[in-house]
Amino acid sequence: MTAAPPRVRPGRRADIGLVNTVITGVAGRVVGGRAPNIFTTLARHRRLFRAWMRFAGRLMPGGTLPRQDTELVILRVSDNCRCAYERDHHERIGRRVGLSDEEIARVAEGPDAPGWTPRQVALLRAVDELHAERTLSDPAWAALRAELPDDRQAIELCLLVGHYEMLAMTINALRVPLDR
Repeated sequence: MTAAPPRVRPGRRADIGLVNTVITGVAGRVVGGRAPNIFTTLARHRRLFRAWMRFAGRLMPGGTLPRQDTELVILRVSDNCRCAYERDHHERIGRRVGLSDEEIARVAEGPDAPGWTPRQVALLRAVDELHAERTLSDPAWAALRAELPDDRQAIELCLLVGHYEMLAMTINALRVPLDR
C-alpha cells in the first residue's frame, strides 16, 4: 500500500527561510540525521514554527521528567492517535535514551501489559485517560501523584500528552511523510 501524498510538503530553504533552515538542520543533527520532515513542514509557517520549537523544547528534551518517562508517554500518545510518523521518530529516540526494544513494542499493549513498573503503569494510564476523557479521574490522579509528587512534573505530564496529541493530529492531517 502506498502512503497518501503529503498535503503540505516539507519545505526547502526557499520555503522556510535561512533561520528555519539552520534550526531544522541543527535539529536533524541532534536526532542523528537529516532535518526531520515534521520540522521542515511546520517551518513553512516561519514565526509559528520558531515559537512552537521553544515550547516543544521545554517539554522534550528540556523538561523535568526523566527522558525514559517522556519517551514512554510520547510512544503511547502515538499509538492512541495512530500516528506512524510520531511512533517511528520516537522509537529511535526511545532507544537512545535507554528504552529496550521489548518496552517500546509493549507500549502498544498499554498499561495492563505485564512487566511495567508501578510508575510506568501510572504514566501509561494517565496518557490513556487523558486521550479518552480529556481529564483524569481521581484514582488516576492519585496513582500519578504517588509517582510524580512534584507539582511541576504533574503539570508537565498533562502538557506533554496534550502537546503530542496536537502534534499527532497535525502530522496525520498534513500527511507528513516518514523520514528516510
